[in-house]
Amino acid sequence: MAARLPLAILMLALAVAGRAAAQDYDFFYLVLQWPGSYCDTKQSCCYPSSGKPAADFGIHGLWPNRDDGSYPQNCNPDAAFNPSKVSDLLSSLRAKWPTLACPTNDGLRFWGHEWEKHGTCAADVFDEHGYFQAALRLRDQLGVLGALTAGGVNPDGGYYTLAQIKGAIREGTGFEPYVECNRDEAGNSQLYQLYFCVSAAGDSLVDCPVLPRGRPCGSRIEFPAF
Repeated sequence: MAARLPLAILMLALAVAGRAAAQDYDFFYLVLQWPGSYCDTKQSCCYPSSGKPAADFGIHGLWPNRDDGSYPQNCNPDAAFNPSKVSDLLSSLRAKWPTLACPTNDGLRFWGHEWEKHGTCAADVFDEHGYFQAALRLRDQLGVLGALTAGGVNPDGGYYTLAQIKGAIREGTGFEPYVECNRDEAGNSQLYQLYFCVSAAGDSLVDCPVLPRGRPCGSRIEFPAF
């Protein structure tokens, strides 16, 4: 019996270590993208096969990240994306997580990329269905476009300051995102992506422990129509 005790302790320690290693991240970034800014570039865009998406922020991804700014990726090559596992979510994914990449496509490749690169690294929290369902729920919970328009920041081609954009979102959602900009064909800085932070459990929004290294914004930021 005495000889078995150290073995039992060792097995318990290995199990605990295995669980700790499985969660190789500290929080998530929920990244939302304005379609008008994706399309208004020299690269342009292609609408998905389901048609032009609504003029609203779509999901780019739900990405596990670490407090030191690094992130895990492609954590399980055996967990390939299986569309049948999210069949009940496909209409919501088309509407709220649309692809704008060319050539026109049905979005499956985009969602597969997000699951395989990012979602598989959160397998201790989400299976495939849970991963996409959580991102959709968090996106709806934020209601970013409504917060912006309520704060007088409208997608009509007008220009705003970074403080105006952040202030409207903070007032409407309770959280301040990291704002990433890109450039339109004329070189103007435009509102492109918003990074919100989510707890390591993937179930609630939190203040960001670290900001991403995204593209900075100019002093005047265009909010283009779509």
